[in-house]
Amino acid sequence: MAGALYTPPLKLTLIPRCRDLVLSFLKVISKPLFSAKADEEPVDPKKYLEDGCKPKCVKQLRSYEACIKRIQGDESGHKHCTGQYFDYWSCVDKCVAPTLFLKLK
Repeated sequence: MAGALYTPPLKLTLIPRCRDLVLSFLKVISKPLFSAKADEEPVDPKKYLEDGCKPKCVKQLRSYEACIKRIQGDESGHKHCTGQYFDYWSCVDKCVAPTLFLKLK
């Protein structure tokens, strides 16, 4: 092809720790999440992926737990931790979504 620019293949060089993290992540997302047999109960991939994402949202979880502790003695019912609760689950969902939608057909 005349005039086409040559693009060298992408070479990914990572420090060993990052390389290991990337490889372990790739192993997780390449595992089949659904049962191939028709007689088995289907597996919900979201629950599986959420367990892997929860450690990434520790800051939001700590904020939610602190709020729960702060309002524990409230008898009026006016205080709540809805914002912190949704912040935590929003973080988990943002982490899960890209992998989940790659696996769904």
